[in-house]
Amino acid sequence: MNEEQKVPFNRVFWPALVAIVIALFLGMVFFLLVIGGIIGSFASFGPEPYSVASSSVLKMTLSGTIQEKSNSEFNPSSFSLDESLGLPDILFAIDKAKSDDKIKGIYVDIDEITCGVSTMRSIRKALEDFRKDSKKFVVAYFQGESVSQKEYYIGSVANECYAFPTSSFYLTGLGSEAMFFKKLLDKLEVEVQVVRGENNDFKSAVEPFFLTKLSDSARLQNQRLMDGIWGELSMDIAKSRRISVDSMNLWINEMTVTNAVQARDKKMVDAVLYQDEVLQKIATKVSESDYNDIEWAAFEDYAKNKFYESQILIQAQSPAVAVIVGEGEVSVDGEELSSAKICKLFRKVRTDDDIKAVVFRINSPGGSALASEEIWREVKLTQEKKKVFISMGDVAASGGYYIATPAERIFAEPTTITGSIGVFGMIPYTGKMLENKLGITFDRVQTHQHSVISMNRKLTKEELAKVQEEVNAIYLQFLQRVADGRKLTTERVNQLARGRVWTGSDALSIGLVDQLATLPEVIEFAKKSIKSEDADVIYYPLIKEDKFGSWIKL
Repeated sequence: MNEEQKVPFNRVFWPALVAIVIALFLGMVFFLLVIGGIIGSFASFGPEPYSVASSSVLKMTLSGTIQEKSNSEFNPSSFSLDESLGLPDILFAIDKAKSDDKIKGIYVDIDEITCGVSTMRSIRKALEDFRKDSKKFVVAYFQGESVSQKEYYIGSVANECYAFPTSSFYLTGLGSEAMFFKKLLDKLEVEVQVVRGENNDFKSAVEPFFLTKLSDSARLQNQRLMDGIWGELSMDIAKSRRISVDSMNLWINEMTVTNAVQARDKKMVDAVLYQDEVLQKIATKVSESDYNDIEWAAFEDYAKNKFYESQILIQAQSPAVAVIVGEGEVSVDGEELSSAKICKLFRKVRTDDDIKAVVFRINSPGGSALASEEIWREVKLTQEKKKVFISMGDVAASGGYYIATPAERIFAEPTTITGSIGVFGMIPYTGKMLENKLGITFDRVQTHQHSVISMNRKLTKEELAKVQEEVNAIYLQFLQRVADGRKLTTERVNQLARGRVWTGSDALSIGLVDQLATLPEVIEFAKKSIKSEDADVIYYPLIKEDKFGSWIKL
């Protein structure tokens, strides 16, 4: 058998290597072209121009979670941005529709939504203002299997309210339920050492770890909150539907209104109708004989375009008002209300000579004491150069209130949960559980008496006293910050504080806020303060930065 002819190595290797290099180069060029195209499309992102026909009805469909700012997430399956409307988008769109001659009215179709009470109230008030200022119609239709209290509250502001024949109504008033872990922790042999600021008996967030039920202080403040917030909501409904608050409370207590027919009989809706019947009524309002001929404007597209035009296409000129949105837990560096992000934004607007006033929108239950102090400092420095106005959302409590104190003026909504001027700390001890349940023990070697402080041993009396001392010091600083900002004595602030939360209405009566107003009203106040009602309004983080940045993080 003849031997196979051998091919020299260099005659195979070099051509193969060249081919691989060329393939890699071409692949890289193709990849860069694709990525460049994607980045270009995102960098110049924005909704397609949305055309609204004459005599259109704005179909306002709300569902899901409503946050303080719009959300953008890259969806790899559709290779596009999934966007959800933020509260400013919604309020801005309703306001713009007032003066839009092509919009003849709004059809409210609300599905299950997740949002705070003040967010819900802001949307309702915007619809109420739309009705009053434009004299256009608002029609609400409750057509789901069940109508929640939130859905009904927003929809009840409409000129006409209708319900699907088999819809159930769940109007229950307000309530809260707390879960307590003390007995579970006892069974697990875990002990939580709790430290609160001096006289902070209303700082109830720590109670589930060492009590088995609400303390008298917690029960008192929670009941006051529920009664105050429900008082606002029930008065709004009663006013719109022309029924008495007492009657409505009686119906709720006796579960009189649980279906559409009962709601109609009690005048909580105007009629029980099928969807085609409701649409035919709307058709008549826009001079159409058939509801199939109604020109609809999709609310989400309308809102995106209107808000987008106001922000991205804006050529900010002096004077301008900046709106900085801070939402979530206060932290040093995180995805929510982080001092790293917020401080950077305040430094940016402080040094921008075109920006003459700042609205700081806060929706936060508090968080890190360190981060709160960092943000407080930037707000104070900005206030020294230009006026800062606080707009409180659903909640601005503890650290969320702390960062508001240096501002020129604090605005809250009647249902805002605010205050909670207090401090706490929790130190869990798990050593006993680990030893008795799992057989794990610990031993230590240390150079000083307190070198090793961990969850595996209880704090000594001296160590616990030191923690208490630090917590008291932070609380005293909190009191001083509030006293300086609100022009009160620390003694008076201490009487109002103690960790207690208040509704916005109560906070106004005791001097913790200056005025009750929604976000749009605060922005208008800021414009008037700089004597320019036509001033540009710029939201931070900028929409362009925020949406493109959310893709880059992937």
